[in-house]
Amino acid sequence: MKRLKARKDHIYRRKAYFFSDAHLGVGDAREEQQKEEELIQFLRSIKRSAAEIYMLGDLFDYWFEYKTVVPKGYYRLFTTFSELRHAGVRLHYIVGNHDFWVDDYFEKEFDMKIYRSPVEKVILGKRFFLHHGDGLLKNDFGYNKILKPILRNPLSIFLYYLLHPDFAGKIARWSSHKSRLYTANRTYEEQSMIEFAEAKVKEGVDYVIMGHNHKALMVMVGNGMYVNVGEWMKLNTYAVFDGVKIELKQWNFQRTRSE
Repeated sequence: MKRLKARKDHIYRRKAYFFSDAHLGVGDAREEQQKEEELIQFLRSIKRSAAEIYMLGDLFDYWFEYKTVVPKGYYRLFTTFSELRHAGVRLHYIVGNHDFWVDDYFEKEFDMKIYRSPVEKVILGKRFFLHHGDGLLKNDFGYNKILKPILRNPLSIFLYYLLHPDFAGKIARWSSHKSRLYTANRTYEEQSMIEFAEAKVKEGVDYVIMGHNHKALMVMVGNGMYVNVGEWMKLNTYAVFDGVKIELKQWNFQRTRSE
């Protein structure tokens, strides 16, 4: 009986989900509690149907791991990650531009696969290229040539590590706020992302999935498709692939039934 139940569960669990840019921690306490609850309810609703869940970066507005300290809060979300893994759902995280200091906490605590660079994956028989979406502007020298190398530099990380977590958090939240405003004003970034997706499709990729610019979009590019999952910060948009087709959806918090 148990073997039969496990077999049925395996057959049912045939979807891959993708979402990005929740930026948890950006609002006041009430807003963040609501946003976290919406995300938790969504994750629990797909626990039976999901084979894999891909988080495409910037889950938190800022994340930094000390050796013995992680940012305060998010206990209920972390518990949900554990529930998903115990249910057999594979968890993946592609590092975003607000995630430069993700270390090994998620891997050790939740068996979550961390990708610090964009990655190509075969998902339910199709080739996917997964990218947070940052750094694609060819003339964005400020980010690609200056800011990104500094933030990823081991010396920068070590010096930041010496700061008290409360003080370091204030600096990081200010920097994250400036980064979001900067990204929001670059309306021309979308075209660079589409052009990047077109190039990947020419290489044989079926689907290119990104986030970053907070604009949900699904468009055919050549023989493949580019999907921007939008953002979870306000609109709760996500993508789901069942092995045949991919859909761009919006989560309704009032809905309580599982997909």
